[in-house]
Amino acid sequence: MAVHHIDTPFDLVGLRRSLDSHTCRFDVVALAECASTNVQLLEMAEAGAPSGTVLVAERQTAGRGRRGRIWHSSTGDSLTFSLFWRFPEDSRAPSALSLVVGLAIAQALENLGAGGIALKWPNDLLHENRKLAGILIELLPGAPRAAVIGIGINLSVPATLPEALSEHVIGLDSLLGVMSAREAILGALLAELANTFDIYSDQGFAALRGAWQRRHYFTGRTVRLLFDHAPDVYGICAGVDEDGALLLDIEGICQRFIGGEISLRPA
Repeated sequence: MAVHHIDTPFDLVGLRRSLDSHTCRFDVVALAECASTNVQLLEMAEAGAPSGTVLVAERQTAGRGRRGRIWHSSTGDSLTFSLFWRFPEDSRAPSALSLVVGLAIAQALENLGAGGIALKWPNDLLHENRKLAGILIELLPGAPRAAVIGIGINLSVPATLPEALSEHVIGLDSLLGVMSAREAILGALLAELANTFDIYSDQGFAALRGAWQRRHYFTGRTVRLLFDHAPDVYGICAGVDEDGALLLDIEGICQRFIGGEISLRPA
């Protein structure tokens, strides 16, 4: 593993210790600040960066979420990073990739001692319906099985966050008895992502679906789907299928919805 520091006190030794046997699978670039780790890593990937390249930033000035939303991050309060990964040509990637990433993050944080973590289709992690982490996946142009995976985790809730937002988010520090160092958290996340990607590449999302379903916050609940250019849809969430599509029971008929510009909300 190589770690490149640019004006940031990122702890190389701590990260290497956390990665353990996975050290050789990652090349980490640590920045004090950047506009967006996803945007910068996409440029690096197009310029030839290898699979396993990680870009972690103390602070993002133009962090992005799904559907053009802003991801708020500040030094010390969040862990924001992007991972570039090339999947084998015979894999099912990128089908259900955001669900696979969410499951890996949940499992890694659970292993660190965080309890009560739930998943929200297709790309959020929750605790008691408050947002803990988010995922943004972008494919490398012309390479459908090469993805830049952006991950943002709230380590704590910033005191400066507007009240209208702070009541809907939660920090990892609220879920851990003793807060781990960010290098230990990042190492645990990367190691679990590598393990989960190996299963996904060999067996597809079908092999991970059961573990994802057990953590889905909305399964069995009445929900509302919001679309950009269509009326809202209401139904009872029946989980997801083997391709990661959301299943909704609408007046006794099971209907399938794929990801994209769709938002899932409680009814």
